[in-house]
Amino acid sequence: MAKTKKTAAAAEKETKKTVKAAEVKAEAVEAKAEEVKAEEVKAEEVKAEAKAEKKAPAKKAPAKKAAPKKTAPKKPEAVETKIAEAKPVETKADFFVEFGGVQVAAKDVLENIKKTIGKDAKEIAVYLKPEESKAYFVADGEKGEMDVYFC
Repeated sequence: MAKTKKTAAAAEKETKKTVKAAEVKAEAVEAKAEEVKAEEVKAEEVKAEAKAEKKAPAKKAPAKKAAPKKTAPKKPEAVETKIAEAKPVETKADFFVEFGGVQVAAKDVLENIKKTIGKDAKEIAVYLKPEESKAYFVADGEKGEMDVYFC
């Protein structure tokens, strides 16, 4: 019987806590509803004032200097400027092809292709076949091939 009283008392405390939490949430919801209602009233007042200004007969009054319009402050452009001014990072890459225990640097292959065609090319596509020790290439539309030594 002692356990029943304690359990009932614990259950009653939990119920009170739950009720209290619900009341706090309800108060918060009511406060938010009042804020929204106040904003709606203000919006209606602004609309009514705008209508009243439109309906008022236009009187010719002496020209007055218009008050400067208030504009929202501009967002800081510092971040956008920094992004626009950011230069692309130039990546340095070393590329090697290894076959049969011998390494050949890709830049060496490109240099040899330029020597083979006898001029600099704007665009070069290289197809390296280590098993044949050959590099097939297309440089500015001209096809060619050269030996690459993997021995």
